[in-house]
Amino acid sequence: MTQIITQINDNLHTSWQKELADVVTDPKILLEQLEIPVADYLAHFKARKLFPVRVPKPFIKRMQKGDFNDPLLKQVMPLSDEFIVTDGFSTDPLEEHDTVAEGLLHKYKHRVLMIVKSGCAVNCRYCFRRHFPYADNSPNKQRWRSALDYIAQHDEINEVIFSGGDPLMANDQHLHWLISEIEAISHVTRLRIHTRLPIVIPRRITPALVAMLANTRLKPTIVFHINHANEIDQTVINAIEPLIEKRIPLLNQSVLLKGINDDCATLCQLSERLFDNGIMPYYLHLFDKVQGVAHFDLSEQKVDSLIKELMATLPGFLMPKVVREIAGEPNKTPLKLA
Repeated sequence: MTQIITQINDNLHTSWQKELADVVTDPKILLEQLEIPVADYLAHFKARKLFPVRVPKPFIKRMQKGDFNDPLLKQVMPLSDEFIVTDGFSTDPLEEHDTVAEGLLHKYKHRVLMIVKSGCAVNCRYCFRRHFPYADNSPNKQRWRSALDYIAQHDEINEVIFSGGDPLMANDQHLHWLISEIEAISHVTRLRIHTRLPIVIPRRITPALVAMLANTRLKPTIVFHINHANEIDQTVINAIEPLIEKRIPLLNQSVLLKGINDDCATLCQLSERLFDNGIMPYYLHLFDKVQGVAHFDLSEQKVDSLIKELMATLPGFLMPKVVREIAGEPNKTPLKLA
């Protein structure tokens, strides 16, 4: 029986890795799969040189065929607007170039953010780290050791946040090693994993990953990144069910994006769908002004009006905290309404 269970786990693990390798990296193929006329959008294809296209097929299946304005497609489709240089935008809007150890950011007093993996399963066009020097912070066990030594030497740190890239790009064996090493640091009591991978490739939530999180002495929390209710299909719902059964807290953070989720009905639908499936709305991030994607930005007047409408519509427990991240600040900054 043990051998059979092990084989099932191995098959699941291999399955998500196969899906991770079998992604669409050409916008022409992406549009063809969605039955959208390629000739109408050739001018946009050059933007892939600024930031590569990478879209897993399970995510593509949730897009509406024939609709160039599909909210999931718009998150991953390169546009010629990305070549526009905009005043007030930066390649490093959060000033994350200063790491305290290789791949380790210590922006907040009691928490550190660890770059566990440098890549993502999906490349979101609005990514605030699209210019991050991942080549200088490419993780491996030696660099993880440098980060672990820093954490061990700073007893004010009680929480480690796995980030990236996407931390779940690491396989289960590597994650098990890393979590075990953190467990050995007595003053660390919490583990948080910020990930989008299980949303775009639901098979990433393997039995081994669930068991690992259920059995650690650390208190684990998973923070998903979901911007639109259409991202939550039955495959996602089925995948997160084992995490819910193990009472692992599931939260969500979204980014407010023009043309994708910048209306009250869409954001309300997202909060409701999250809650219906065991995920609590956590943060709604105001757009980070990263150079090349100003077309996703919203005016302050629009944001103010939208958030007021959202607060008047949603019950308080479904209202995400609306925040912006300001470089150098010791915490996220709540939105101040006019």
